[in-house]
Amino acid sequence: MSDIPDEQRPASNGSRESSEHGLRRQLGLGDLVFAQVLSVVGSAWVGIAAALGHAQTFVWLVAMACFYLPMAVAVYYLNRAMPLEGGLYTWARRGFGDTIGFLVAWNVWTYALLDIATIFSQLPSEFAFMVGKRMAWLPENHAVVLTSLMLIVVVMAVAALLGLGLGKWIHNLSSAAMILAFALLIAAPIWVKLHGVPLAYHPVELHLPAATATNLALIGQTLIASSGLEYLAILAGETHQPQRNISRSVVLASPIIIAMFVLGTSSVLAFHEYAGVPINFVAPIPQTLMLAFGDHGVGSLLSRLAILLLQIRILGAANFMFAGFTRLPMTAGWDHLVPSWLAHLHPRFRTPSNAILLGAFAVAGLLLLSFAGSHASEAFALLNNASNACYALAYIAMFLIPIAGAVAIRSQMPRWVKWVMVPGVLAMVFATCLEAYPFLDVPNPMSFAMKIVLTTVTLNVLGYAFYRIRNTRRVAAI
Repeated sequence: MSDIPDEQRPASNGSRESSEHGLRRQLGLGDLVFAQVLSVVGSAWVGIAAALGHAQTFVWLVAMACFYLPMAVAVYYLNRAMPLEGGLYTWARRGFGDTIGFLVAWNVWTYALLDIATIFSQLPSEFAFMVGKRMAWLPENHAVVLTSLMLIVVVMAVAALLGLGLGKWIHNLSSAAMILAFALLIAAPIWVKLHGVPLAYHPVELHLPAATATNLALIGQTLIASSGLEYLAILAGETHQPQRNISRSVVLASPIIIAMFVLGTSSVLAFHEYAGVPINFVAPIPQTLMLAFGDHGVGSLLSRLAILLLQIRILGAANFMFAGFTRLPMTAGWDHLVPSWLAHLHPRFRTPSNAILLGAFAVAGLLLLSFAGSHASEAFALLNNASNACYALAYIAMFLIPIAGAVAIRSQMPRWVKWVMVPGVLAMVFATCLEAYPFLDVPNPMSFAMKIVLTTVTLNVLGYAFYRIRNTRRVAAI
């Protein structure tokens, strides 16, 4: 296959292609809206943004204008032009050719793999918060944690094999749990004020952040915090009327997402300032709810309920990420960019069984690495930080499609769309540079930054080397 944009192939082929491959369309508009919220809103981001203090609302608004808006516009119009399984990978391949398409898929796959492992790593801490002091030992008991997480990986793989007929209900339940947990978080300041607590709560206030290196790192993290709208498009071939419904889900979910981020961060900031305790960046919502409702009586029940809801959300988010994570090798296999066995579909469930098996082993391997000692744990942390930079690189490619992609694609979009993409490109370049700087204290920030840069470059060199070797062998075999 030539390394040029596939311009002559009409986007309307998406329905036919999915039928030819035997995919089952099981996602409706309601499922998509819940999935968008689940994909974009993460519980840790409100803690990171709250560390900016009273500048958090201003930074969120800048992030929404410079990144979220371009992302939403890009997903809306690219999906309408190419409502195809594979999402961003397929868009990039058709816009820029096989090489860029593969590298985008590689970066998104790497990000998803590490994000799933990171999501699972939050489970022990949040479970310990939920149960209380008698389970404080759990996060440090590696044998119990690893055994539990491996069982969860097996269950996740089986659920993925059974398909989105089951998966969509897991995603819907998890998203509803997330929304309810955030509703409790947002309502918490009102609760304590009604009980006479003199809490200084300012849901929306505009202050400029102080010009410090730590704040710059936090701003870089907040810029990419609202990422994920495009991830759902990976499942376009399994969606009813994807051209219409995925684009509509972006419009319907966006107000909910923005409100959850801004108002949720305001609550975290208010309670941590009042209590004078440092923010737990791994589990900021459980920590905040404990501060708000206490550890006894009705308040304790509410806080534990919210933490249970977040546990459900974590499992659902991992399941959703895993669904997209396994479809990327499948679609790349259709295009002969990876071994064709990764595109094999289960004869009964019509899901990519080999890609699911590979993905389960990869997640399990990373979890083992994260608990294999201090050096291995540091390697996992480096990979996790570098994965955000990989994701930002994939976004840069997405924003460039309406600007410089194949003419056949650009001609299907209004001319103003390319100008909306410009701040998105700049925001992602900025975020990619700042990913290397730690917002937590480390002994040697410069050494940390160099490791992140080298890790990101190494991951992409490995991906490119695999592509070139695979492509050379394929061409020689023709």
